[in-house]
Amino acid sequence: MSRTAQVRSGAAMARSGDQDGEPPLHRHFSRMNIDHSDQFDADICPVCKSSRYLNKSMRFLVNPECYHKMCESCVDRIFSHGPNKCPIAGCNRTLRKHRFREQTFEDIQVEREVDIRKRVAAIFNRREDEFDSLLDYNNYLNDVEDITYNLINKIDVEETERKLQAYASQNSDSISQNATQASREAQDFSALQAAEREQARLRREAARREEEEEKKEKREGRQSMLNRLASGADAKELEQEQKVILKKKMKEQADRLAQNTNGTAGKSDLLIKGLKTKKAPEPEKAFDAFGGFEIKPRYYELQERYEWPWLNNIRDDVVIDAGGYAIQEFHTRALCEAFSGLGIFIGKEDRHSTVGKEVFGKSQVGTVSAAAVNGADVKMEDNSETI
Repeated sequence: MSRTAQVRSGAAMARSGDQDGEPPLHRHFSRMNIDHSDQFDADICPVCKSSRYLNKSMRFLVNPECYHKMCESCVDRIFSHGPNKCPIAGCNRTLRKHRFREQTFEDIQVEREVDIRKRVAAIFNRREDEFDSLLDYNNYLNDVEDITYNLINKIDVEETERKLQAYASQNSDSISQNATQASREAQDFSALQAAEREQARLRREAARREEEEEKKEKREGRQSMLNRLASGADAKELEQEQKVILKKKMKEQADRLAQNTNGTAGKSDLLIKGLKTKKAPEPEKAFDAFGGFEIKPRYYELQERYEWPWLNNIRDDVVIDAGGYAIQEFHTRALCEAFSGLGIFIGKEDRHSTVGKEVFGKSQVGTVSAAAVNGADVKMEDNSETI
């Protein structure tokens, strides 16, 4: 086919494609968005403009102060002699060489968020078992998440940093103790995992040896059975012996399995965590309207009965009893009025003086002075003159 015919056939195919409703091939390419500028920018150092395309061994480093990326050569060249400002335009942060590290995540925002969460978690490292209730622990986690959210999204950064530093200074002892305990638990967990792996290896070896021994016993048992049958032994007796041997082996296997299960279950308790252990509440005491304050006389003891004719007449009067009058109220009021002024010295204006206690001593003094000898009832006489 000549060149002219090929051109004409190609044009005809293009026209037929347009007529069929399908756009030509060059229009498909024009609509495709093939933009590799972001990938090229990620592989170019923003300071020296070196490209990873020309240097395959180029390493990019970031600093957690500003998270600006630059190549390792620029870091060595700019920060080898000490701290210096970030070479990126518009950034005035002072950076140090020892803080540069490789970027872990592809998205720099994720890298920054992870670093902030690590920093906050190192300060707010209280444990669940330090709280009395689950509500207190959840409120604590909510406060920590609020601080983390403000730092990530740059909301009230100065106030949030002030709160963070204040909490770190006030709880430095507990923070260090929790950090030490966390590292100790991590070491214990690693040791526990290593012990579990070692136990699993020993169990595999024991199972392999047991399987080999079982195969060997089966071969020997079969050969012994054939020899005994050849010598004229009873087949039923041999069958019963095999059943007894099989039951014994099954019991041994069950015992070994139970022993291994108990051994592994005993060590799993080391990883249980939870809230603070709650103490059993003390039994409630009886209700006291005075809140534990005892209203007792200090200079006398009230007795149940006093011998006095006038009181005896009142005590035996049915009319007075029917009216609800209690003779004990008269005893209480009379003794209270008799001893109420003792121990108070108005001249010295000392309401809390203890001279009265030294003079009259204990509460038995007033009672002994009024009581009769040999435990007899107290006799009270009315010496007042009748007007």
